[in-house]
Amino acid sequence: MDLKGQFSSNLDVIQTVIHFTEALNARDLDGKLKLVTPQCIFENTYPPPDGTRYEGQIAFRAFWEDFFNSSSQAGFDIEDIFGWGNRCVMLWRYRWVDTTGEAGHIRGVDVYTLENGLIAEKLSYVKG
Repeated sequence: MDLKGQFSSNLDVIQTVIHFTEALNARDLDGKLKLVTPQCIFENTYPPPDGTRYEGQIAFRAFWEDFFNSSSQAGFDIEDIFGWGNRCVMLWRYRWVDTTGEAGHIRGVDVYTLENGLIAEKLSYVKG
């Protein structure tokens, strides 16, 4: 696999994913879309066992609009993150407050692939 010229360092890959997560937590959908390729792929964790696959920015936008509308008190905390070549792995904790006011969380991992500095693929997995 020839990764020469893709990124100047793993830090570039990691920073892109961090900015993506910050935009998610800020509920900045346009900011998230600026960080993904037009034909981006996103595999969600639900429903088990394989989740749902979304392809392209239109499907990506629709998923995240619905997520933001249904999860007003939710956010992701980065537990660990590392990059290699054009890939990044992020361990996360997703936390929320439900409609009864009870807090909850799950933990998981995302595997990212970047192309020309943008996220081309985000594959999500959850514990449990």
